[in-house]
Amino acid sequence: MDEQLGDKELLAWVEQVAAFFARNNGLPLITGRVLGWLMVCDPPEQTAAEIAAAIGASKGSLSTAVRVLEAGGFVRAVTRPAERGVRLRVVDDVWERVARRKLEALGQFSEITAEGLELLRDDPERAGRVRDAHRLFAWLEREIPPLFQRWEEEDSS
Repeated sequence: MDEQLGDKELLAWVEQVAAFFARNNGLPLITGRVLGWLMVCDPPEQTAAEIAAAIGASKGSLSTAVRVLEAGGFVRAVTRPAERGVRLRVVDDVWERVARRKLEALGQFSEITAEGLELLRDDPERAGRVRDAHRLFAWLEREIPPLFQRWEEEDSS
């Protein structure tokens, strides 16, 4: 544990990360705990045993959580010379990539809602519900590229 930060405070923050990802992404709490811990641990690369000890997880549940995080592109395994096994760390720039992927997927839903509007062109009542969704998702599709353009400009300055 980090001696400068209190163990309780750091683990409470990790728990907030876990709860956020459980609530907003349907991830098991253990998966969010692993991610939260890897965001704040020192050193930034940790073995499975170090992570398990820090967050109080079994190796089995940790293994499953790590597979989910690796598949989602959140963490990656790294090796060190003269060390057996791997260490895990948060992938550089993961947050931009995750946000971009999620927002772009929302924008792409406008293609599906456009098809729904075409299917319901002769039924204005039912088409109204699809139209509401289409307006929002078409707007997102237009606004997301400039949003990330502004981010890239801000990030490079």
